[in-house]
Amino acid sequence: MSKSYWVSTYREVKDAEKLAAYAKLAGPALTAAGGRFLARGEPSMTYELGLKERTVLLEFDSVDQAAAAHDSPAYQAALAALGDGADRDIRIIEGV
Repeated sequence: MSKSYWVSTYREVKDAEKLAAYAKLAGPALTAAGGRFLARGEPSMTYELGLKERTVLLEFDSVDQAAAAHDSPAYQAALAALGDGADRDIRIIEGV
């Protein structure tokens, strides 16, 4: 099976306190589910139509493992803490 990559981009942070509460729960939930943080933060450079928005990149051993991490009770608790605190885009991409 190919590795998979979870890519989150933050289009807008509406409530920094909710985002902090989410981060406190999400990091441990995702690493406990097998995720490995590869990068997080604002881009150093952008090209073409690239937006300067916070991005998080995690690696998982499979698409199924990444999906299970997202659907886990621990990560769902993190999402509940975030609520409407940010507009994000999350994608799970199979590696090549």
